[in-house]
Amino acid sequence: MASVDLRLLRYFLAVAEESHLTKAAARLGIRQPPLSQQIRVLEQELGVTLFHRLPRGMELTESGRALVDDARNILALVDQAVDGVRRVSQGEAGRLTVGFTGSAAFHPFVPTVIRRFRESAPNVRLVLEESSTGELREAVSEGRVDVAFIRGAHGTGSGVSEETVLEETMLAAFPADHPAVKGRARSQIALSELAEESLILYRRHSGPGLYDAIITACSASGFSPRVAQEAPRMLSTLSLVAAGLGVSLVPASLRRVNIEGVVYVNVTGPVALRAQLNLIWRDTPMSGATRKLIDEVRRHRAEDPGLTRG
Repeated sequence: MASVDLRLLRYFLAVAEESHLTKAAARLGIRQPPLSQQIRVLEQELGVTLFHRLPRGMELTESGRALVDDARNILALVDQAVDGVRRVSQGEAGRLTVGFTGSAAFHPFVPTVIRRFRESAPNVRLVLEESSTGELREAVSEGRVDVAFIRGAHGTGSGVSEETVLEETMLAAFPADHPAVKGRARSQIALSELAEESLILYRRHSGPGLYDAIITACSASGFSPRVAQEAPRMLSTLSLVAAGLGVSLVPASLRRVNIEGVVYVNVTGPVALRAQLNLIWRDTPMSGATRKLIDEVRRHRAEDPGLTRG
C-alpha cells in the first residue's frame, strides 16, 4: 500500500463519490478512457476489485467500500502536510525567534514591527529573546536566534547579513543633582564639557559599535573619555547614573525609561553622536517567517520614516 500513487487514490475517490466514470472524469478534468485505465492499475496494485462495472455506472465492492475512508484520511493528511509546508515557507506558520537588546525595545519602531508581524502571521509561534548585541550576533550566527535588533555596526560573521534600520540621536544622562543640570533646565550640552566627567558606558564586548562611536565622537571633540564604569546592559548604565556614579551617553529613545534621579540633555559636537539600530539575520537557511519579518521592517520604515527619529 505504501507504493500506491496518491494520484490513483484521488481518482478512486472521485469515481467512488460520482459512481460514474464519465462524471468522475469531468470532475477531474481528464478523459474517461485514461481514468478507467488508472482505476484498473490501482486494482492491480492492490490485488482486489474495487468496483462492479454496471450498465448504469460504477458500484463499490466490499473492498472498495473499505478503502474509501482510509483513502480520504490519507489524502487529507497529505493535503494538510502540503498546506503546512507552504504556510511555513510563506512565513505564515512555524516558529520565529527574535532577539533584541534592552535598549532596542524602547524605540517605538521595534514593538510596532513585532505587533504588525503578529497580526499578519498569527500562526507563527513568536519567541522573543533579550540579550546584548555581542551575544545576539553569536546567537544569530549559530542559528539559535533567527533575526535580531541590535545596536551599532561592527561587521558580521560569515553567513550573517546586517541592515541599518534607523539612526537616532544620543543624549547625555546626568544624575539629577549634578551641577550641570541641578536647579536649571538645560536643553543641550557640548560633548567637550564631559571631558572631566566620569563616564558610564555600555560594555564594549557587549556592543562594540556603539562604544566605538562614543569614543570616536569624544576624540573629535578633543578629549579621551574617562570611562569609570562599563555596564553589561545599556539600561544598567542609567541605574548607575541615578546612583550618582557618573554620566552616560545613551540613545534618545531611552528617555522613555522613567528612572527617578536621571536627567537627559541633548549633546552637540563636531561629530554627530548617533546610535544605530540594526537588524541582523542568518542568510541560510532563512525561514519564510524570517523573510516576512524583514519585509515588515522594510515596509514599516518606508511607510513611516518619522518613527525612525529616536
